[in-house]
Amino acid sequence: MGNSKSKNQSHPLPIDTTFKFPSPLPTFPPGESGFAEGVIDLGGGLKIHRISSFNKIWTTHDGGPNNLGATFFEPSPLPQGCFSLGHYCHPNNKPFFAWTLAGKDDSPDGAVLKKPLDFVLVWSSRNSNIKRDTDGYIWLPTPPNGYSAVGHVVTTSPEKPSVDRIRCVRTDLTEPSEKENWIWGLKESIDENGFNIFSFRPKNRGISAAGVSVGSFAAISSTATPLPVLCLRNSVSISSAIPDISQITTLFRAYAPLIYFHPKEKFLPASVNWYFSNGALLYNRSNESNPVRVEPNGTNLPQGAENNVEFWLDLPIDGGAKELVKHGDLRSCQVYLRVKPMIGGIFTDITIWIFFPFNGPATAKVGIINIPLGKIGEHIGDWEHITLRVSNFTGELSKVYFGQHSKGEWVDAPSLEFENGNKVVAYSSLNGHASYSKAGLVMQGGGEIGLKNETAKSEMVLDTGANFSVIGGEYLGTAVVAPPWLNFVWKWGPKIEYRISEEVEKVEKILPGRLKEGFRNFVDRLPDEILGEDGPTGPIVKDSWNGDERS
Repeated sequence: MGNSKSKNQSHPLPIDTTFKFPSPLPTFPPGESGFAEGVIDLGGGLKIHRISSFNKIWTTHDGGPNNLGATFFEPSPLPQGCFSLGHYCHPNNKPFFAWTLAGKDDSPDGAVLKKPLDFVLVWSSRNSNIKRDTDGYIWLPTPPNGYSAVGHVVTTSPEKPSVDRIRCVRTDLTEPSEKENWIWGLKESIDENGFNIFSFRPKNRGISAAGVSVGSFAAISSTATPLPVLCLRNSVSISSAIPDISQITTLFRAYAPLIYFHPKEKFLPASVNWYFSNGALLYNRSNESNPVRVEPNGTNLPQGAENNVEFWLDLPIDGGAKELVKHGDLRSCQVYLRVKPMIGGIFTDITIWIFFPFNGPATAKVGIINIPLGKIGEHIGDWEHITLRVSNFTGELSKVYFGQHSKGEWVDAPSLEFENGNKVVAYSSLNGHASYSKAGLVMQGGGEIGLKNETAKSEMVLDTGANFSVIGGEYLGTAVVAPPWLNFVWKWGPKIEYRISEEVEKVEKILPGRLKEGFRNFVDRLPDEILGEDGPTGPIVKDSWNGDERS
């Protein structure tokens, strides 16, 4: 990778540092799939290689995130017989950590990849005021009939590039695309009516979705403009390169998160079987006065939505046992893994599900005042998760999803904190158990009023790699046996009995007049996962069990 620092720039940019993991990647045991072999067969005669070496083409020094500009690259060198499908763009505000795909036409007639017929100039820097060392030009290939463009070409000359620089892909081997992350634009934030560059991904994503991200970028004249480039399509098998159970074990032990809990945290996680063995109860709406103690592994739990009878779980009735169970048991805690192919099978997601018997009360920050919200936020049976996304080309950790109440955020590997080699560091928020990549305070809400999500390191830490069980992974065959409790589709906690309005009134009494209405509006906007009026559901009921994460 070339240096992107301009002649007038005295300090290096983040992109001038190439990200490296603290420790070498693990050595994977041999498997029957094509995992970590560097190439994936998408079917139809199209094979793809992951390229992570590049030649710099052009750099802009302002606009985009943090007003630091972006740098454009061409993948190089390419394996023999492979062709570029599109150039790559990286924001200058992040360490360099990049990949894009190159295609190889392995069909008998050589009709999978074709040269473009021509190029159309999408944008150039000639008439702009952005800082740059030279001018840059972004071109869109004009594909032959029956073919589609999946990437752009970037040059430093106003002359059209050679048609040998890129290949278009037969349209039946492509999928619709959508914008993913903003990479660069002429301003410091997205200009809805101006030129922007985005990464893009398949529009449909999930364990059976065939769309494959190319790793290139989409250049558009406004955010309302349809994307001019498509994703690839896996037409053969999205599980052809997924790791087997032994490789999953190696992967997870290498990257398994270390989850730190706040020094004031009282409500810790526990193994599901610890919860059951310490008196968790199963309730039946038709016989509510006679709860049944849950058997080990949930063998007596109803499976599926049988007869439309309503069930839920609850803490033990005995006061002492109830308090014991509410506080969990970190020492014996086991986490539960869901393994699934994603983005057309070029990635594997390993989702780590963590069970908390109890979710503590929330705290609001109103102006400079911290206000405990009484029972708001409390609920029984709290499921949280973190997802590792791993490249099936290399076994390299690409990014991590941190679940935060009803949504969450993806964090790329260079922005993560690591300990003990390549183990990801995560922080669980006080009482609410949302997960974050950094310690500190995150406010949920806006203006003067927000919900506090406090995280900090303490001696309470969960090494998720020390005690785990794979509970979901259809593509792993008989190696995965789901526990009976996984198919309990009802609530893992009862519907709460308190009235939200009464709790809000208690808080409003201590607020100045101008903040009363704002506080009530703030509470009305809180998601159900925080208000907890209804008990939470288990992992298999969540949209992300089979789909992509919400961010």
